[in-house]
Amino acid sequence: MADAGASMTLATISLIGFALLAGFYLTTLNALWTLVSVTVTAVLVSQLLRKLRRRDALTERRVCVLVLGDIGRSPRMQYHALSLSKHGYSVTFVGFPGTKPHQDVIGDERITIIPITELKGLQVGPRMVSYVTKVILQSLQLLLVLLKTDVQSHILMQNPPGLPSIVVTWLVCGLRGSRFIIDWHNYGYTIMALSHGPDHPIVRLAQWYEQLFGRFSSHNLCVTNAMKEDLQNNWNIRATTLYDKPPAIFKETSVDLKHQLFMRLRPGDVTEKTAFTCRDPSDLSVTLTSGRPALLISSTSWTGQRTFTILVDPILLTLDTCCFNSLCVCVRPGKGPQKDHYRKLIDTLSFEHVKICTPWLEAEDYPVLLGSADLGVCLHKSSSGLDLPMKVVDMFGCCLPVCAIHFYCLHELVKHEENGLIFKDSEELSGQLKSLLWDFPGCEDEGKLGQFRRNLRASGGQRWDQNWDQNVLPLLTAP
Repeated sequence: MADAGASMTLATISLIGFALLAGFYLTTLNALWTLVSVTVTAVLVSQLLRKLRRRDALTERRVCVLVLGDIGRSPRMQYHALSLSKHGYSVTFVGFPGTKPHQDVIGDERITIIPITELKGLQVGPRMVSYVTKVILQSLQLLLVLLKTDVQSHILMQNPPGLPSIVVTWLVCGLRGSRFIIDWHNYGYTIMALSHGPDHPIVRLAQWYEQLFGRFSSHNLCVTNAMKEDLQNNWNIRATTLYDKPPAIFKETSVDLKHQLFMRLRPGDVTEKTAFTCRDPSDLSVTLTSGRPALLISSTSWTGQRTFTILVDPILLTLDTCCFNSLCVCVRPGKGPQKDHYRKLIDTLSFEHVKICTPWLEAEDYPVLLGSADLGVCLHKSSSGLDLPMKVVDMFGCCLPVCAIHFYCLHELVKHEENGLIFKDSEELSGQLKSLLWDFPGCEDEGKLGQFRRNLRASGGQRWDQNWDQNVLPLLTAP
């Protein structure tokens, strides 16, 4: 039905274009033809608007979730889609294909994924011309995709990236009578400033664009109270804080599930023993191995924003010379321009007591790995200082203590000396790791590491579903 409606819409747009061209030519003849052309154009425009806004009994139960990025690497938008589905909404999920989304999203009958093509490697003359051409083509593609869908009650869009999705989504919502919600994860212009500098003309243009068109939304969500205040004070945009909260899949992992995961990640060997766990062949019970290494996990996007070298040099070298049990550093790899550089760096490192691994994980295995780890390290530094690292949210869902690098609003999530430690440089992180892991595994239940884990268990905290129901659902049901 949507495709047929889209065909009619395109036909009407074509007729309008023809009427305008004919009118422009005929107005040179006399006033009568001017009147005719204006009348025909007005009739066609009114018909087009009626078609675009045609609603049915199910319109109010349809929501479009939009991210101009890799759907599989957009966990918060996946959680939005799942929450909408749980409340009976039909979800059109628009974004770039690439990484496989979580199986719960793929298998949900109410969620329809509509892929859009990411325009990579487009070269048309100078760099600026190529960039403008890419924005124009991406705008047209997104416009056609959104107009082809059935009329939605709301379009919930992630920002960043917001160029060109903010203005295109605002235009579609205006044409179709849908309500426009922006979920502010950060500011796009601050990310651009990392590579171009804050005073670059394109960065200033991006800031103006984000500030101007961000005000045209019906509702706004954001990830921290600091961002809520910044949006209100500097851009006059009112937003609701929706903290990232871990869904139920993030929890402590049982010893049996740990063993199953480590067996899958271990190449070749068929014995029922890993560096961390072993299965007793007599009764098939699984236990943690005595003297096992500590498992430290860190996620990275291989960009300058996440300074992986803080962990590699000189900390691991320092830890390698310490007289305690072995340390396994598991780095969950992501995408980024410096990925090959860091991979080569890791390959050249040689330690006696420290081993670095970069396993590729399915989305379903990532929570299991977090729940199996002993300590998390977060190297995320916000470009704006106003967003929080979702990876720490996931770690806390698994009751995993964290060492996190300091930035402006991190205190909204990490409580120093309560659920983890905050560091400012590699020297401070090195000291923290040595103090937390010195007597491992003896310190697993005692000392700071054990205390942080007990505090996380006791705090419990909201999960995503309760948080979403409290903050987002009222926006959808409001008249």
